[in-house]
Amino acid sequence: MRLSDLRGRSVAVWGTGREGRAAVTAVAAHGPAALVAVDDSANFLSLDWSGPLAEAAPLVTGEEGFARLAAADVVVRSPGVPQTHPWLVELRRRGGTVTGGSALWMADHAARTVGVTGSKGKSTTSSLISHLLTALGRPNVFGGNIGVPLLDLPEAELYVLELSSYQCSDLTDSPRVAVVTALFPEHLDAHGGEREYYRDKLNLLAHGPETVVVNGTDERLAAELGDRPAVRAGRPDGFHVAPGPDGTPWFHAADRPLFARTTLPLVGAHNAGNLCVALAVLDALDVDVPARSDEVAAAVAGFRGLAHRLTEIADPSGLTFVDDTLATSPYAAMHAIDAYETRPLTVIVGGTDRGLDYTPLREHLAEREITVIGIPDSGPRIVEALAGLPRVRTELADDLVAAVRLARKLTPADGVVLLSPAAPSYGRFRNFEHRSEVFAEAVRDTA
Repeated sequence: MRLSDLRGRSVAVWGTGREGRAAVTAVAAHGPAALVAVDDSANFLSLDWSGPLAEAAPLVTGEEGFARLAAADVVVRSPGVPQTHPWLVELRRRGGTVTGGSALWMADHAARTVGVTGSKGKSTTSSLISHLLTALGRPNVFGGNIGVPLLDLPEAELYVLELSSYQCSDLTDSPRVAVVTALFPEHLDAHGGEREYYRDKLNLLAHGPETVVVNGTDERLAAELGDRPAVRAGRPDGFHVAPGPDGTPWFHAADRPLFARTTLPLVGAHNAGNLCVALAVLDALDVDVPARSDEVAAAVAGFRGLAHRLTEIADPSGLTFVDDTLATSPYAAMHAIDAYETRPLTVIVGGTDRGLDYTPLREHLAEREITVIGIPDSGPRIVEALAGLPRVRTELADDLVAAVRLARKLTPADGVVLLSPAAPSYGRFRNFEHRSEVFAEAVRDTA
């Protein structure tokens, strides 16, 4: 379904955040017979819905919203509306037409798009792809889940998008190059379960992409793909990391060395894997990476990591403090821990308790010497899951500031204090940015 297909039809846009506002503006420009905006969230009374938005689509709030959704020919769902929402379940039971702004946009732009999703690494990988393409003379527009709704993007010859599972779930067109970086259980409450989450995530690949690029070292992703044709980055026959001419790790294209691993200023094996995926995407877009390896290396060296993802904070004590607040699952925290496996490490865990299973984290730390500090709400449960591991020291703290203070006492001077909470931020913080701000302030105030 395209935006042009909405002409003359009654449309309800469900959600009034950035995505919903972009959808109202875009749909209104295509001449629907009727257009309303629906918001059933708890904060609808504080919404500023005025001016052109209100003129284009009157706002319906509270319980009345379902009747307006059910009466519409087409419902345009914002990504923040979970698949498990009772209204959405009922609309689909009745056979209603439900789509999303991302799906409407993709229907018109798929052939010019690189779409990147994954349970971990999608932001860094999509940013790398966009950065490298720009440096190599391939202008592109970067957007999606990273902050710019697709329906707000300007016209361009090439797009690079970060796409969430919520955005992928509604797609009926796949991008020209569809990319998956990793797969593990995440956002299960919003999707209805692990199988449903994988289904929605991998819907990115379900509608005829020209090329599929995946992290070929991710076992769960490999199991879900089966024998589906795909470029599997990270394997010896493609872009991967192996000893180079000087015996240190280098990035390679099959058996051809490209440049040293140290060229990439991001720590962690997972970030090396993200770059391998990005290089495979460049190859799919007809960039001769081996022939232009010097240019590619210069661009890689100029890439700066995204905020809140293994962001190091300088400290006069000699300790390295690391903000990885976007690690909201045990699997993401495991990647972060591995990035500092050669140094004494204290990791701060805990946040909103979604009932996740922390057994994988316990298994990952079974042979590791590490200190783990748990903070509310889920921290005590994580610490309990690690009980009995012979080389894991566990402590509890009342809050993040107290955890930073305790970490200073417990971590050797050459060590690392890592905030990789394995849980979301909501509840005790306004958002993940607020959690990062509190962490950085605590580092400064306890120095």
